[in-house]
Amino acid sequence: MPDNSLVSNDHTTKIKDYVDQMPSLSSTVTKVLEVCNQPDTSPNDLNRVISLDPVLTGQVLKLINSAYYTLSNQVTSLTRAIIMLGLNTVKNLALSTAILGSLAGEKSQCLVMDSFWSHSLCVGVTAKALAAHKGIPAAMLEEYFVAGLMHDLGKIPLSNCFADDYRKALELAWLQRCSLQRAENMIFGFDHCVAGKLIADKWQLTGPITDTMVHHHDLDVSEESRDLVVTVAMANLYANLFDIGTAGDMNLEVSDVGSVLDASEMEWQELSALNNKIQEEIDKAQVFLQIAGEGRT
Repeated sequence: MPDNSLVSNDHTTKIKDYVDQMPSLSSTVTKVLEVCNQPDTSPNDLNRVISLDPVLTGQVLKLINSAYYTLSNQVTSLTRAIIMLGLNTVKNLALSTAILGSLAGEKSQCLVMDSFWSHSLCVGVTAKALAAHKGIPAAMLEEYFVAGLMHDLGKIPLSNCFADDYRKALELAWLQRCSLQRAENMIFGFDHCVAGKLIADKWQLTGPITDTMVHHHDLDVSEESRDLVVTVAMANLYANLFDIGTAGDMNLEVSDVGSVLDASEMEWQELSALNNKIQEEIDKAQVFLQIAGEGRT
């Protein structure tokens, strides 16, 4: 099992400095997360916070009225949207659009970013579809999407800080037919999950989404986070096997595949049966990238 604590080497200071300079979540989104973590929060409480940010308000309303939700009637009131979709869903919409707004335009010398985001969207959509298939309550489904969308964010600072070394990691993974995570550990002494933890700490994220960014390969998580992390790991396996986008991981190790399948307690046929639904949802979810891009300044 990889050690997800930062070891002391020449790479760690640079990666920490890079993450420190990444865009912070806006004060509005930080407040949204804070308000939604309070047990007595009402739709009006959330409305008061989001409505102070016209850009975020516009993004949330555009998403709610987009093909992603296919609502029968247009929603023009933020309060009504919050009541219809629920606090948790709107919180995760705000979080996902803010993160994509910060990072969707990020460049990389090593990763093809259009493919990276296609992979990330696929993992998010597949995780949400799997959660629905397992009977997870509708109010929780968007958290599965957001966790899948964010699971590989740690690869961005790694590939941008150390372009030459990251190319070596990609080449090593290809030559040795091993996972990119294993190659990262061989080259750097740590992997993208460690970088993901630094990003989560910077954005003051907690709970299952942070656990997913850190543990989607080792699955070593608390019972509270386990279903979400395992579901995202299964979705990641699906995206890699069917080559839907790529985040640089072109080789699957048999032991890793077996561990994920065992932990998920699902038959592969169950996941394959969702193919058409997942592809439809991927097409619809592209709206996240488009709307987040409109919010960048």
